[in-house]
Amino acid sequence: MGYGLIAVNKSNVSLVEMGVLQLSKNKDHAERLEAIFNKMDSLIKLHMPVAVAIEAPFFGKNVQSMLKLGRAQGVAMAAAMMCGLQATEYAPRKIKQSVTGRGNATKEQVWVMLQHTLKFTEDIRFMDASDAVAVALCHHYQNRNPELKSELPTAAKKSAKKASSWDAFISANPERVQK
Repeated sequence: MGYGLIAVNKSNVSLVEMGVLQLSKNKDHAERLEAIFNKMDSLIKLHMPVAVAIEAPFFGKNVQSMLKLGRAQGVAMAAAMMCGLQATEYAPRKIKQSVTGRGNATKEQVWVMLQHTLKFTEDIRFMDASDAVAVALCHHYQNRNPELKSELPTAAKKSAKKASSWDAFISANPERVQK
């Protein structure tokens, strides 16, 4: 399970912390759920966020995996609720669209945009952590700009289709660049 925290001060967005909770050491599913709850609880108490966002479940073919993922997400949401926070869910395509301008962007493209937007140079070690940071940034964009609540602004949608590179996308969408 990945997690990511960002700080928002006026128009400045920065990375606070990201990481991955290694659950493979716990063989029992109930122990894994307890580890998720405890990690969420400790992160919330340490950083005191004002919002929690979670990637909505995606539909796969393995029913057992879906059930386990749903339980894990439920435990994370319960931890947020126990601390007085509502957890907002975002679909994977919505997250990618908010961060990169393309709903079908690759994980690597999302990572590059995160590095550019949040101005950090760390190398990617865990995709789950970068996914979590992308969820946090998506939540910020959705709540910062009412136009983004339903979809990207028209100019960003058009340029996302026409952009042939990240440089082209950024130059066509200067309002998406955080300084």
